[in-house]
Amino acid sequence: MAKDGFKIFDSDMHVMEPPDLWQRYIDDEFKSQAPIGITSENVRELRVRWPEDGDARQGGINHIGHTFERLQKIYRSDSEKGWTSEVQLAAMDTEGLDLAVMFPSRGLSVLTRPGMDPRFAAAVARAYNDWMYDFCQLDPVRMLGAGMISVYDIADAVAETRRVVRDLGFKSVFVRSNMVVGKPWHDPYFEPLWDVLEELDIPIGFHEASGSLSPQAGQQFSPNFLMRRIYAQPFEQMMGFGSLVGAGILENHPDLRVAFLEANCSWIPWLLWRIDEAHERELDAYMPELTMKPSDLFKRQCWVSIEPDEEPAKYTIDYIGSNQIVFSTDYPHGDSRYPEAVPAFLEMGISETAKRHILWDNCVRLYKVGVPVTA
Repeated sequence: MAKDGFKIFDSDMHVMEPPDLWQRYIDDEFKSQAPIGITSENVRELRVRWPEDGDARQGGINHIGHTFERLQKIYRSDSEKGWTSEVQLAAMDTEGLDLAVMFPSRGLSVLTRPGMDPRFAAAVARAYNDWMYDFCQLDPVRMLGAGMISVYDIADAVAETRRVVRDLGFKSVFVRSNMVVGKPWHDPYFEPLWDVLEELDIPIGFHEASGSLSPQAGQQFSPNFLMRRIYAQPFEQMMGFGSLVGAGILENHPDLRVAFLEANCSWIPWLLWRIDEAHERELDAYMPELTMKPSDLFKRQCWVSIEPDEEPAKYTIDYIGSNQIVFSTDYPHGDSRYPEAVPAFLEMGISETAKRHILWDNCVRLYKVGVPVTA
């Protein structure tokens, strides 16, 4: 497609799942327990209701302010058309996207309830993935799935990772950065997941959202959604990264590829500097297993997404280069710049080489979709 001479690969585009997704796709055994999406005049309502909770609802956004009013205009037509595959592909065409990896909206928080029955949680993930497979069939070359996995039983996460790659052809799986089973990511419990990701040669996306039924950074600001979102996403990603690098996960799994999505990239220089400094001072006491600087591990195995108008990202590029940053429109969320996400990025004051890396080459290396990078 090439927009203004650039091929464009969206590392993190979102779908808007139908409210009855789980009623239609979940195993019969769990239909009475299945989460129910809620729609309203809000146009892009993300709330989920659980049958056993009555009217208690998870997620949602504020219904006030100029951004809310703006969303009603931008997304009304897409909502009225039912957020179908055709709507998604049209949005890709509007932004000039050649390829996009699809992540959920409602589904970002659906597996954050403490103490979920592992079999039920695994069924929720399978149902979403089966729906996503069908959703992408309109154009499976351009529309690529990222698989939901449940970590309430790590054996289920491993099995579903195998299934979505081998049977559904997905290019990634995703989890939340914040802890939902009471264990940090460096706990040995998760070792089988890192093993299977290396074996299958696919990345895992750590994808945050401003809502969780498990503890989350920024929750003390609720119900102020603005303040919660400012802190929740980047802070949880920072701590997730700390688990992976500081406790030796990346060191011990050198072929593991990890993306930190939807939390900006401008926190990276400070965190890498700080963790490198700590590594230099106290390696022998707290990180004896590391043979590389944490920042070098990041450059070897991690990617981070940039917002289309993230001006401080210029300093990230100055500090780490442009090889580990990937582009995201974040369509159709409230903080997306759609339908002008790509033009906003192209107007940023970074080099043409950096733009090509971020818009195309880095996503190709992350997801290994079998298409060439630029010279």
